[in-house]
Amino acid sequence: MRSLPRERRLAAYAVVLRDDRILLSRLAPRVSESEVWTLPGGGVEHGEDPRDAVVRELHEETGLDVRVGEEIRVDSFHQGSAWREGRRVDVHSVRLVYEGWVPRDAPAPRVVEVDGSTVDAAWHPVSAVLDGTLPTVPLVRQALHRHEPFRLQRLAAYAVVLRGDDVLLTRISARGFHSGRWTLPGGGVDHGEAPRDALVREVGEECGVACTVGEVLDVHDEHFEGTAPSGRHEDFHAVHLVFAATVPVDAEPRVTEADGTTDAVAWVPVADVSSGAVDALDVVRAGLAAAARRTA
Repeated sequence: MRSLPRERRLAAYAVVLRDDRILLSRLAPRVSESEVWTLPGGGVEHGEDPRDAVVRELHEETGLDVRVGEEIRVDSFHQGSAWREGRRVDVHSVRLVYEGWVPRDAPAPRVVEVDGSTVDAAWHPVSAVLDGTLPTVPLVRQALHRHEPFRLQRLAAYAVVLRGDDVLLTRISARGFHSGRWTLPGGGVDHGEAPRDALVREVGEECGVACTVGEVLDVHDEHFEGTAPSGRHEDFHAVHLVFAATVPVDAEPRVTEADGTTDAVAWVPVADVSSGAVDALDVVRAGLAAAARRTA
């Protein structure tokens, strides 16, 4: 029997997750007569960097501008007989699968390419892929099983500032994790920056007041997985250095940082935090409890 012509195809794809959903592209009827979804991506052109190919293909198939991570997984698929461009060939596909992400406020996906290999783009529940409810090519489930979220550990410094029965708190904007909830003033420690200096800087940016940093009250941490403000799927570990601090007695806090992760600042009754009347993060309660222990 005469052997078929051999063809090798290099392609690049992206796993793009948002909370419990994954971005997928539906194959065109000329590729699959029945409904089948795949990872967005496609062939790498001659001389093209695979990362650039992912960005280009994602835009053509979803209309979204994707950012691509450093992690690459390689998948190999062999079809001894496949119909390609009007002839039957022996195809070997090498597929590079990247981590990708798009901004949380990105518009709904839509196909931009005309007469391409996909006809629709949408966010689908990961559960529907894994349990087979949504018909997908095997690559999608393989990629999900292999996918590991980007691991990020963040060191931050926060202040417990008390005035009578009130505590100074800031509200997290839509740009941050836990948007709409209240937390202690403070934020990330830059590389090479002393934690106390970071706290003075952050309180100035978030509250518009100068602070004097005292002793360390507590070391608090939290660990969770989810979609970061950037849109990236992260395994996030936050380590919080909680300090006692004071501000001038006549200080009038106000947000001075534009387009930051804080959209409000206020003196909040400690009783409202304890009762749950104010939706505050756990670090607030931990800081208040540590401050109470020091003064007991």
